[in-house]
Amino acid sequence: MSNQTITRADLAEAVYQEVGLSRNESADLVEAVLEEISDTLVKGENVKISSFGSFSVRQKGERIGRNPKTGVEVPITPRKVLVFRASHVLKSRINEEE
Repeated sequence: MSNQTITRADLAEAVYQEVGLSRNESADLVEAVLEEISDTLVKGENVKISSFGSFSVRQKGERIGRNPKTGVEVPITPRKVLVFRASHVLKSRINEEE
């Protein structure tokens, strides 16, 4: 398994190669898509991308945690967390690669 990470620049380069937009237009397109996804999630709405997966924001309540080193109980404040669920299509593609 590769430890390579794909970046915004890599995405923009892929759009440039596949679609044929200029490099600047490709970078702007990638930024616009990521910004739209971010803005939608900030508003508390779900993002579903067909054959890829869905992103949602979940509210986690307050709970008591424990410091594993000292064993001292510590309150964990309520917070929002981002959740990604891969589609069955993506899961199948990942499992085929093994």
